[in-house]
Amino acid sequence: MTSLPALQTDRPALVLGSGPVGQTAALLLAEWGVPVVLLDARPARDPIGSKALCQQRDVLDVWDHVGAGRQIADEGVTWTRAVTLYQGRELFTQGFVDRGRSPFPPFVNIGQNRTEELLDERIHANPLITEKWGHTVESVEQDDQGITLVCRLADGSLERVSGAWCIAAPGNKGHLVRDMVGMSFEGTTFEDQFLICDIRTTLPGWELERRFYFDPEWNPGRQVLIHPCPDSVYRIDWQVPPAYDVDAEEASGALEARIRKIIGDADYEIVWKSVYRFHARQVDQMVAGRLLMAGDGAHLVAPFGARGLNSGVPDAENAAWKVAFVMRGWADPSLVATYHDERHAAAAENLEVTAATMRFLVPQTEAEWAQRRSILEAAQAAPEDLAVRAQVNSGRMAEPFWYVDSPLTTASATHPFQGRPPKGEDPAPAPGVIAPDVTVTLAGGSKARVRSLARRGLLVLVGADLDADAVRAGLSTVGCPVTVLALTDADPDGSVAAALGSTAAEAWVIRPDAHIAAVATSVDEAVAAAYRAVGAVRQTAPTGA
Repeated sequence: MTSLPALQTDRPALVLGSGPVGQTAALLLAEWGVPVVLLDARPARDPIGSKALCQQRDVLDVWDHVGAGRQIADEGVTWTRAVTLYQGRELFTQGFVDRGRSPFPPFVNIGQNRTEELLDERIHANPLITEKWGHTVESVEQDDQGITLVCRLADGSLERVSGAWCIAAPGNKGHLVRDMVGMSFEGTTFEDQFLICDIRTTLPGWELERRFYFDPEWNPGRQVLIHPCPDSVYRIDWQVPPAYDVDAEEASGALEARIRKIIGDADYEIVWKSVYRFHARQVDQMVAGRLLMAGDGAHLVAPFGARGLNSGVPDAENAAWKVAFVMRGWADPSLVATYHDERHAAAAENLEVTAATMRFLVPQTEAEWAQRRSILEAAQAAPEDLAVRAQVNSGRMAEPFWYVDSPLTTASATHPFQGRPPKGEDPAPAPGVIAPDVTVTLAGGSKARVRSLARRGLLVLVGADLDADAVRAGLSTVGCPVTVLALTDADPDGSVAAALGSTAAEAWVIRPDAHIAAVATSVDEAVAAAYRAVGAVRQTAPTGA
């Protein structure tokens, strides 16, 4: 972003943790013209390990905004269907619905290490981002002017790194930072373990689908998940008993036997393997003074449904635009507090969804086991019965959260939020929901994506019955970049209105993270909602229109 006014502070923003969440936060802050110091305790980036694998369409869209989404999508393996099987027989295949016209597929599988490499390329090319590796935070100091991280270096010396705000994405080191700022991290840890093997092999016909097996003969009473990855690699994820020992299994030859039961006689190579337990936890608060906690440091969920990194990146986006708006002087510091309101609710939703999945995957009582068998057998007997199919829970795939109850959202009587949508579908457009990714026509005939325009500041789409010039005038003192488009010009074929479900008497206010903030029915309502959406104080008198 260019031609932005001077910052209201001479301090940079700090980002703690250079995993994908921290990398995203740093790049987004820099897009707003904010200088960033990006710190990590490690001496350098981990050279191996794929970790988070499955990236959702709307996360790719965020990365596209910082110049990496297209390449990540192109290098990854695209899959458009999720196959669920029970005792070796297919129950059903689920597809995914896009209410807009996104340039990205529903999901892309690519190793986290490669995602980090591609984000690093953007970081290294950005003069606003300074990287500091080998900085272990030992204490956090805050006052009304800023925040200081006191860091231990490899040589034992201390360095004080100061900034205006800090977005912390420390991953599995989160407990250290949480303790420093007084955040709790309540929740549970599941007893069963899970074995991941990334295997390079050939499995014809499996390249474009996620496969989930309930009770296969080669893992009776438990589950197996198989994801395709780039370079003919497949991630196989077995649920294993609490006392499972991968080293002992490998030494005895049982690990090879386990793999052979799936791939047969095909040649294979183990690229990476790991054993882990699931956690379901979240912090009690996501904002502590000038520190905003994001990603795994703020919440942990079971990975079925790919809700880990796909919730961490929206954390980064939410935190970054709010910190940037405050640092630019476009919003009061109170805007940062809404990060907790919105992303804590998102984490709670993820915990609720994944907890339901784990209850189905790992029943705790005989009655729960019997209920699961009944549901699976019913789905097997009637695969076209959508009501029965909906009860089979192999993980509801990641989806953008809806900020319906946010203090930045203005409710609409004509476009109310309709609740959690069916699996594979987005909610109908409404205040709080991310906008469908549709294309508008600009002056001169050029085209632009709605989400791309929104991420430049604030976007208002004005129906034919309202005065777009009056909206533009009403927002003249909001401070932040604003784009106001009259749909009579911007939507000549009606595709935008159709995707939104809008009428000529409405103005749609879309905030800097592409979420719909309001659907207004007058100029004054639109202006008021726009100010509210970015935490700005309205300085103009009502238009009366």
